[in-house]
This record gives sequence, structure tokens and C-alpha cells, in this order.
Amino acid sequence: MIRHAEIWRAIDRLAAKHGLTASGLARRAGLDATAFNKSKRKGPSGKPRWPSTESVAKILSATGETMGSFITLLGDRAAAGAPRSVPLLGYAKAGNAGYFDDQGFPAGRGWDEVDFPGIADARAYALKVSGDSMKPLYRSGDIIVVSPQSSVRAGDRVVVKTRGGEVMAKELIRQNAQRVELRSLNAEHGDRTVPRGDIQWMARIIWAQQ
Repeated sequence: MIRHAEIWRAIDRLAAKHGLTASGLARRAGLDATAFNKSKRKGPSGKPRWPSTESVAKILSATGETMGSFITLLGDRAAAGAPRSVPLLGYAKAGNAGYFDDQGFPAGRGWDEVDFPGIADARAYALKVSGDSMKPLYRSGDIIVVSPQSSVRAGDRVVVKTRGGEVMAKELIRQNAQRVELRSLNAEHGDRTVPRGDIQWMARIIWAQQ
């Protein structure tokens, strides 16, 4: 039997898995941005409100997940899965040569390791945030998990490395054969448009530990 708290916890975990808030997940699925707010999970009398099967179907379609993968996010034990060690690198070091190959996969030495539950991508790695350039979404000391082999589409949060060695975390606005348009996560920093040829690799943020 699926409990009320479990279904909402699974939605929160699905959002986090794709680097989104619950509101961001709702928007991506074409739902009202407040559809998954905590205030909407109980009625005025305190009676539990359940997400509709239609809304669950929409978030699965929007994230490319299956009902099977969603079910694994239910419950404490099933959702967590067995922890797996992933390579960890300080964000400030990510622009240095030798830590990544040309496809954005971890390479060379100098990586630490951190355990994360439920990370299926065997090539995923983690970056430890430093500085304020990603506030308020990510703060110094937070850890983001990046999947270099996941497909990337508009609205995804991504880490981009240029051929000049610059590394930045942004939201993908759009991309084509000529350029990639990126939205800053921090309103104090401007958006960027980068020629496609200047990008060495771009990888999707799939998880965040704050």
C-alpha cells in the first residue's frame, strides 16, 4: 500500500534527481508551478491531498522516467538504494587541465570520493560548490552530481566547460549547431551565449546535496 507521505516524497526525490525543485518539476511538466507545493499536500481541514495520476504521468514524461523508476523512489529503503561512491572534485579545480577527458568524463588523479544513494549512471561524478556564483540555488559547500552521458535539453541545469578552461553551472535556455544559450543561476551574473565550437563539453546536473 502506498502512503500519502511516500508519494509526495517520491515526487520531491524525482525533482532532486533532475536538479529541480518541486516547483521546477511542475513547470517542466506543464503544470501550475504551485501544484506540488507543500501547502497543496493537505486540504484546509488537514485531510491529505493526493497528486492525480495525470500529473504523475506528466512528470514522468517530462523527465523521461518510467513508472518503475518512480516506484523505486517510494519509501526510505527503496528510494535510497545502495550507496555508490562517485568521484568528487572541488568546483574550483574543474577548470584545470587533466581532470576530464574531451567528453567530460573524470580522468587523471586528484579525485576524492563521496557516497550517494540511487545514482544509476556509472560515469556520474560530483563537484563541490565554492563561492557565491550559483546562489541562491547552490551555495558554497553544496555538492552537485553531474551526468556527462545524460541527454541535455532546454530547462536542464548543466555544467559547461569551454575550450578556454572556464567552467560554469547554468540553466540551458536553448542550443543549436551554432551556439548555446545559458541562463545564470544567480541574478547578479549575466546570461551567456557561447559559440558551439567553444564548448568542450556540457553535462546535466542530476542531483544536489545541500
